Amino acid sequence: MGQWYNFKCNNIREAKFLSNLHLNEQLTMLKDLTDAKGIPGNEREPREVMKKYIAPFADETTTDGIGSLIAKKIGKEDGPRVMVAGHLDEVGFMITQIDDKGFLKFQTVGGWWSQVMLAQRVTIVTKKGDITGVIGSKPPHILPPEARKKPVDIKDMFIDIGASSREEAAEWGVTPGDMAVPYFEFTVMNNEKMLLAKAWDNRIGCAIAIDVFRSLKGVDHPNEVFGVGTVQEEVGLRGARTAATVIKPDIGIAVDVGIAGDTPGVTSKEASSKMGDGPQIILYDASMVGHKGLRDFITNIADEHGIPYQFDAIAGGGTDAGSIHLAANGAPSIAITVASRYIHSHAAMIHKDDYENAVKLIVEVIKKLDRDTVNSITFE
Repeated sequence: MGQWYNFKCNNIREAKFLSNLHLNEQLTMLKDLTDAKGIPGNEREPREVMKKYIAPFADETTTDGIGSLIAKKIGKEDGPRVMVAGHLDEVGFMITQIDDKGFLKFQTVGGWWSQVMLAQRVTIVTKKGDITGVIGSKPPHILPPEARKKPVDIKDMFIDIGASSREEAAEWGVTPGDMAVPYFEFTVMNNEKMLLAKAWDNRIGCAIAIDVFRSLKGVDHPNEVFGVGTVQEEVGLRGARTAATVIKPDIGIAVDVGIAGDTPGVTSKEASSKMGDGPQIILYDASMVGHKGLRDFITNIADEHGIPYQFDAIAGGGTDAGSIHLAANGAPSIAITVASRYIHSHAAMIHKDDYENAVKLIVEVIKKLDRDTVNSITFE
């Protein structure tokens, strides 16, 4: 800890605040990734952050035609191609109109539940810089009793930036098409393995891809590995489709967030995973049935190395593996996810052990994916 922290902390809360100011290298990367602002179709900022962290461990970095970042690390020339993909985009909003009084109408970009939105702070990214706003609606005090019992429709919400007119909002740089993202401070909880931030979906996948490359530095691996930050996952797995067309992977691994089932009111039938019990191996989701041969190979590696994992199935969601497995002639693919609480809201929570164990597992898998093994997984 820096020597300018040479005064006495009066209580645990103050000490925790100071420790959040002085993050280690790993936490600094996670903060930089989650702080970056980037909705589908506007991922420049998180792409630059991911590139900054992954490029030192890559042989080359490129982008495809719609903006997905592709980092390449060669272990063996002409070895099988392994694609490890996390998506850059986060759920957010796009400004569609400015009304006469300076209030902003918006379109949700990605999936939002209306009950998590009202009175939340957002950042609007304009050509003149960032502007703070808050999501508003009619106050409940003037609604009839029956209306108060119902969630407010998203179409009836607006963003208040404190402007008094359309002209003033425009003078500040606000233009239809600008993106708005949730505002939240990256926070290490009192249990320091619990991390709270916006955009874990899916900057944690980007972090996993970065740390896989970091862990492979100086390590022999019988393949070519591609660490990918895909775009536009939240609106239809689009970036994974184009990136996989470029890469033509032999094996696809999507890294994303999953659902934690360890909060009050959630039954094990609804969601069985617990934070801290290891990365999730997705058996099935709405975009893909996980490849059985690849799944068995991965779980055997995990068992061999004592890496914890959990199984999960998510009927109502999908990952980039849904696009990767259909690329070119098709590729055995799987999704490996980190159980998360409160995704698609302003603040989500993950457990650091799950993130680190996902990295360990993928690295050990990559070390064993030679041509014969990939052929066996694919064709036997």
